[in-house]
Parts: sequence; structure tokens; C-alpha cells
Amino acid sequence: MPASSVGALVSALALALALGGCGKTKDQAPEVADQPLLVYPQDIFVLDASRAGSGPLITGSIQPQRRADLRAEVSAVVLQVFKDNGDAVRRGDVLVRLDDTAIRDNLTSAEAAVRAAGQSLEQAEHQYQRLKTLRQSGMVTTQQLEDAELRRNNARSDQVAAQARLVQARQQLERTFSRAPFDGVVSERKVSRGDTAQPGKELLKVIDLASLRFEGLVSGDAVHSVSVGQRVNFRVNGYGTQEFVGKVARIDPAANASTRQVGVLVDFANGVQPKLAGLYAEGYLEAERSSSVLMVPAVVLAHEGDKVFAWRIAGTSLQKVALELGERDPRRGDFVLRAGLSAGDRLLRNPISTFRDGQKVELGTAAPGQAAVAPGAGK
Repeated sequence: MPASSVGALVSALALALALGGCGKTKDQAPEVADQPLLVYPQDIFVLDASRAGSGPLITGSIQPQRRADLRAEVSAVVLQVFKDNGDAVRRGDVLVRLDDTAIRDNLTSAEAAVRAAGQSLEQAEHQYQRLKTLRQSGMVTTQQLEDAELRRNNARSDQVAAQARLVQARQQLERTFSRAPFDGVVSERKVSRGDTAQPGKELLKVIDLASLRFEGLVSGDAVHSVSVGQRVNFRVNGYGTQEFVGKVARIDPAANASTRQVGVLVDFANGVQPKLAGLYAEGYLEAERSSSVLMVPAVVLAHEGDKVFAWRIAGTSLQKVALELGERDPRRGDFVLRAGLSAGDRLLRNPISTFRDGQKVELGTAAPGQAAVAPGAGK
């Protein structure tokens, strides 16, 4: 076959394949476009009325009001540690026991000294009374009676000193037991069996989780708008978007010399509080409150130039809705909605550019670790 004929045949085949491929793509495009948008509950935000407000920022941590650092009061070896981190304790429970061998020896010696001092005092008292009787009959001199009285007084002083040493020895023995000062939990264990404890060495930390509060700091520039009893809305690290409510219980009378921030103590107001101490917290003191309004979070907003809109789920399809927004709530970052939506509307979180007005929506069941909005998932 001539070369020119072969070239013409190859060109014809290539053109036919290209046309066939184009036709297939054109036929499949509507099928892909018609796939519904699979949406899970975590992808939906339900619009509801709330209160907008403003106030100074407060940052800090959740700390217990009742906390105790148990420290050794005597020098001894740790024999037993009865509680570990997270264990509940009752007031008076023995938490740590130290070696009391040397202290018991001192106690035994002190008890013997008290007995000896008591016997000496008894003898001195008897001698004094005998000489006192003889002095009345003129058989002893005044000097002899005064010497006997002096010996009796000295014996009494020795007895008092011996009793004081006995009390001290008993106190030292009691200090070999570290006891819980109140009902709570062990938050930090510092020693183990066999450690040597010196006076002042930390043994355990005990906290009362029922006394948790928000210990925060406010900028000195904003402290004029803070008052006792003021409402505080804040979130705690580790508790996601859960919002806690508190009231200002106390304001420090002096600012920090380095940061110029003022300490503010906030008590939990509604009984709902975290179960852990030491977590970071941040929120706003509610200096001003407005009436109930519709608040739209930034996570549902989409922007096209100067226009702002959201994607609303209407039945089984998507609707692109233009919005008119007002001021932003500094507490949460939400925007006041002036027009475009109503309470109860369901909006898609994290909208993407491939959404289409009128696109079909299919609601899925939430599953841990499952992807969020996924067009055509499960097809």
C-alpha cells in the first residue's frame, strides 16, 4: 500500500476515536452532575436565635479553690504510699507513711523521762512536807526547809520539761503519717516507697474538684468594665465548642507588675463545669447584651467579591441565599443576621465552590471519622 494511503488511514482512525471519546464524555456528564450531595448531620448548622454581646477578653485556667501540697515534716524514709494519681480520698485518710523507728525510740525515752521526773517530784514533795512539819516543832532550820522547797520546785520543773518532750515526740510520730486535709482526689504523686523525705519535700498534691473555678486575667485597660457578679461566657480547652457560664466572684485589688493585667476569679454559675483542673480557658465578660437576634457563624458563609451568601437545605435540594450581615459578636466571632434567613433554617458548614443552586441533597448517618460533605458518596 502506498505511504500516502497509510497516512490517510491513520488520520481517519484517530479522528474517529476522538469523536467517539467526545461523545462518551458528553453522555456521562449529566450522570455525574445528577449525583446528589451526601450530607451528614455534622455538616449542618441550624440557625437559632441567641444573644449578641460585647465585653473585655478574659484568659486563664481552671483551678480548684481547695488544693493542698502535702510535704514531709520530718526526715525519714518513705515506707508506704497508699494513694496514686486520680484516687479519691476522704478527710483524715493516711496517704503516705514514713519510717518512724528513730522517732519511736525518742518517744520511749521521753516516756521514761516523764516517769523518772514524776518519781523525783514525788520524793521531793514528800521531803518538803516532812521538813515543814519538823520546822513547826523547831527541829529543822528555816534554811533546811527552803532548800527542800527549792528541790521540790526544781523537780516540778523537770517534770514539766519531760512532759513537753513527750508531747513533742508524740507529735513527731504523728508527722510520719501524711493525711488528707479534705475530701478530694490526688492530683500529683511526688514520692515512691524507698525515697528519702527531708522536711519540706513535697509528697502529694490533693485537690477538690467540686471547688473548681476560672482564674483569669483581664487587661488593665478594660478593668473599668469589670464588676463583681458580672456574667462570663467562656470555653475550656479540651471541651470543644461547649460554652461554660460563670459569674465574677472577686477582682484583685492590684495589677500584675510585669504584665499590667488584673486577676479575676470566676465561679461556675449553673453547676456545669469541667472534670479536670489546669485546663486553659478563654472567654468574654458580658459588659453589654442585646436582645435576641439571629447569629450566623463564619463557618457557613461564602463570599463572592463584596457579596455574602450561604447554602440552605430546602427539602431535598440546595438553595443559594444572599445575606445581609450586621456587626460581629466579639465573644464568638458570629455575625448578626439582618436579612436573608429565618430561625430553623439548615445551613451547610464549610461551603465549597462546586455547589450548585438547586443541587439535590441526600442526608446520611453520622459515622466517626467519616468525611463531611461528599458529592456522590456511596454511589
